[in-house]
Amino acid sequence: MAPIQPHQPPCPPPQLLHILTMVPTSRVKYLELYFIMLVSSISISMELFIGPDRHQPLDPDGTIPSNHLHNFEHSNISLTFFTYALFSIILDKLAPPAKYGLTNLLGAVAFGQQLLIFHLHSADHMGVEGQYHWLLQIAIFISLATTLLGITYPKSFLNSFVRSVSIMFQGIWLMVMGFMLWTPSLIPKGCFMNLEEGHRVVRCHGEEALERAKSLVNIQFSWYVVGTIIFAVTLYLIMIKLYPEKVEYQSLQKFVLQDEENNDEVDDVEAQKKANSNKIGEAKSFLQIGKPYAPMDMER
Repeated sequence: MAPIQPHQPPCPPPQLLHILTMVPTSRVKYLELYFIMLVSSISISMELFIGPDRHQPLDPDGTIPSNHLHNFEHSNISLTFFTYALFSIILDKLAPPAKYGLTNLLGAVAFGQQLLIFHLHSADHMGVEGQYHWLLQIAIFISLATTLLGITYPKSFLNSFVRSVSIMFQGIWLMVMGFMLWTPSLIPKGCFMNLEEGHRVVRCHGEEALERAKSLVNIQFSWYVVGTIIFAVTLYLIMIKLYPEKVEYQSLQKFVLQDEENNDEVDDVEAQKKANSNKIGEAKSFLQIGKPYAPMDMER
């Protein structure tokens, strides 16, 4: 049996491709970006118009009341992500030279503002909710750092993988916060829900109960980190198993025959060139020999 050697397909390998911040689909290319814009619009509407009792966040004199400060903070985060999605579509359609760098920069600005607002949040920083927010900032910082690295290393799969996992973890942790902070049956022992400035906040009876609640939040965070990593790596291993890197194999004998055919063609071309040059030389010699006898023929 003839030995075989790999033959790569004509498509470029993954390391030569730019890794996008979005995932284009076959039917609707910007489906993910449209979804981000839709969710951001819904979030802004909920924070500023649907959630408030008067369906608008301002006082009668046009100022922002203290109990609606966090509504504006959350809506600003959503507005930044809406801007990122909108300009990502525009950049992809216009395709300027700095399209990839600017798209990553817009994403970094969105994550940077999200990190800044959660760090300077008007909500309580000392209670249980503050502990959830502090741990959330770790995931946001990783998303910010990897998005900035995407400007310098646009073809790094590992950087894109870490960014995707951190964004997924942000969503998971935000859902956990929604259940754990506003479901009375899930409040840690020794703590309760208290109505403050029109919002329900988790408070604890004494310092010991508060420290216990924070420790439970830290343990919960660790569990979700481990679970997310297990899920992400397992999914990666399954995907490379289902969709391995395609390598085509052809018989080495086929390449040898092709080389021989190419050599024969080269020999035929050289032989034809040589024959043509000989014919040209004979013609020139005939002309040179025939010239001196021309006058004699004319005299006859």
